[in-house]
Amino acid sequence: MKYDTIIIGAGLGGLTAGAKLAKEGKKVLVIEQHDKPGGCATTFKRKVFTMEVGLHEMDGLDAADMKTKVFNDLGVFDEVEFLKLPEFYRFIQGDYQFTMPHNPEKAMADLIADFPAEEEGIKTYFAKLAEKPMRRLPDDHVELSVGEYLDSIINNDTLKLVLLGNLGYFHDDPYTLSLSYYAVAQGSYFRGGGNFIKAGSQKLSDYLASFIEKNGGKVLLKHMAKEILVKDNKAAGVRYYKNSTPDDIIEDYADDVIANNSLPGVASMLPEEYGNLLSKQFNNTRIGASLLTLYLGFKKPLKEIGSKYYSYFLYDESVKTQTDILGNNKGSFEKRSFTFVDYSQVDSALAPEGKSVGSVCCIDYPEDWENLSTEEYKNKKEEVAQIFIGKLDKLIPGLSDQIEYYEVGTSLTVGRYILTPQSAVYGFAQTPEYFMKPKIETLENLHFASAWTKIGGGFSGAIFSGYMCAFGMLRRR
Repeated sequence: MKYDTIIIGAGLGGLTAGAKLAKEGKKVLVIEQHDKPGGCATTFKRKVFTMEVGLHEMDGLDAADMKTKVFNDLGVFDEVEFLKLPEFYRFIQGDYQFTMPHNPEKAMADLIADFPAEEEGIKTYFAKLAEKPMRRLPDDHVELSVGEYLDSIINNDTLKLVLLGNLGYFHDDPYTLSLSYYAVAQGSYFRGGGNFIKAGSQKLSDYLASFIEKNGGKVLLKHMAKEILVKDNKAAGVRYYKNSTPDDIIEDYADDVIANNSLPGVASMLPEEYGNLLSKQFNNTRIGASLLTLYLGFKKPLKEIGSKYYSYFLYDESVKTQTDILGNNKGSFEKRSFTFVDYSQVDSALAPEGKSVGSVCCIDYPEDWENLSTEEYKNKKEEVAQIFIGKLDKLIPGLSDQIEYYEVGTSLTVGRYILTPQSAVYGFAQTPEYFMKPKIETLENLHFASAWTKIGGGFSGAIFSGYMCAFGMLRRR
């Protein structure tokens, strides 16, 4: 069959691109290997609990945020409810605790109160986040890392760690994270606050998939893309199969193909000549980290037993400076820093009345879990679960008594569902070198809409990537 556009992957990038193109009258086909759309923007059910896979908070949604314009264009706000979150995060390390508000003026005032000797550096930091990103960098631009920048404006190591509380939203190491990328992403949290999708991120993914179909498109779940067809040096279609019948190959053709999968995955789907040309452009490019999540269902809302914050960022006391962060992320789980999200602090609709859901999340890597037998893998997951439950019990006394269900999803779990190299959730690491890298070029009529583009990962990055991809295609036509 012939389409205007075939999209490989129903992550947020592919869904956003497909929704925009379908709205503009294009005949769209989306091919997704999972049994639900969304990629990391999904939920799953366990007992009476809805477990949120990826979303803790979505930045922005203020008037100046591009996502607001995208969601207005696609009618998202009419069907998906966003909840404003009470604070950015609660930072905890040993006896020191700090609540980071979303409001930048209050954040500055509170930080200066705790670190009066660092007033100038604190103001400089927030001024950087408030800068508008440059559309075009000057030729002599030198891209710094976040770690280098913080070292240049702030002396107090604890303050640097407080400002890096949510580093795991972007990367695993401040010294290899692009300052420009970080400033835009972090600045959006302070400009527009944090938002949670009521009933979970699956609501957004399901809406976008239904929007595509209501506008004449098709979303095929449980189908695996195998090969991108090329004719006359142009992407011409996709060869794919239904998961249940892998020998029954289907070929559909299109004027354009959008890849919502990883760039290494795209290269493997192209004929060898074109795949090699694409691969050369990202050879030696660092791939980002993955995540581990401990999903928790509770017998009652945790706010009833003393939990006061939506998101807690707990740094291990062994992390003395920024330099220690990467080693900690790659170290033992007994000391690994982590995030805990208590969804009972908002009307999340993830659990029935009188119960609640929470999750622990930390940086993770496939090498933490590879080469284990099935039994060893199961035992290690249980060991890690008990480590974090023990830490949570110290944070919120009595929490362990309220656990009704728990389950660990490792980096290998992530990789099984989103099929990315090294189970990466954010695509290529947004290093200073990658930020300055030229845009990847490939054959005509093949486009990219995913966390693996220059725009970067996370919910916002994927949405921007998908919308800009579609916008560029429509403008070209």
